[in-house]
Amino acid sequence: MGDEAIRNPKSGYVAIIGKPNVGKSTLMNALVGERLSIVTPKPQTTRGRVLGIMSSGECQAVFWDTPGMLEPKGRLQEVMTRQIRDSVRDADVLLALVDASSPKDDLDERMREILHDWQRPLIVAINKSDLVETARVEKIVGRIRAVAISALRGTHVDALKTLIEQRLPEGPFFYPPDMVAEQPERFFVGELVREEIFLKLGQELPYATAVKVEEFKERKDEKDYIRAVIYVERPSQKGIVIGAKGAMLKQIGQHARVKIEAFLDRPVYLELWVKVRPKWRKRERDLKEFGYW
Repeated sequence: MGDEAIRNPKSGYVAIIGKPNVGKSTLMNALVGERLSIVTPKPQTTRGRVLGIMSSGECQAVFWDTPGMLEPKGRLQEVMTRQIRDSVRDADVLLALVDASSPKDDLDERMREILHDWQRPLIVAINKSDLVETARVEKIVGRIRAVAISALRGTHVDALKTLIEQRLPEGPFFYPPDMVAEQPERFFVGELVREEIFLKLGQELPYATAVKVEEFKERKDEKDYIRAVIYVERPSQKGIVIGAKGAMLKQIGQHARVKIEAFLDRPVYLELWVKVRPKWRKRERDLKEFGYW
């Protein structure tokens, strides 16, 4: 069904905000029905605004999965914080996510600052409600007037979709109804490689890495060719990413290729390289090159 066939369309931008590791990416994937945002156990996996589109009947919600809210330290985190502010400024609906399993289950100071002057529709969702006792969830819900969900299990996600649709402003669709993402394929390829880096490497090293897809060739009679470069800040980090006799890089590549093929629904040949770019997180030029600016 095209936009011209919709009699009373509603559409709007929805910014998903919350502290690191609260489940924002998992929630957006659940709402859209596609795995667009990478998900790892480490906080601050999302570095930029990932856009996902949910179209249902006469409603279209365009989601921004934003980086986790924290006190910025360094140029990269300053850019990430600015992306959160931009998303909030441009949103028609704000979806604030709180972690029910966190010892501090309330809205933190930064979220309160954002919500203080917010005049447009607001939804507060309590995620990971399946991990704690019902009485605790009810206490949180009663205190901050929220809806309890489990993004991972899909519990009450449909009810949340309905709340979002009810709060969208009237207006034509921004995108075709069958479109779920705006970013090009090579963006998601780079993100899937980065996801494997976060899953395979130690606690701090992944934060010093960036992935750039430098070549993406669709080939008619053979596998698509993808060449991606993993950038690190120090030679010692390069050695860790490559591993003994290339074992770690091979493992990252193998697992990333499986995910990329599932995402693209076609076979690919993935070639990974590792290069050193000193202090790239502090340099505006490098942040722009890697798509974070």
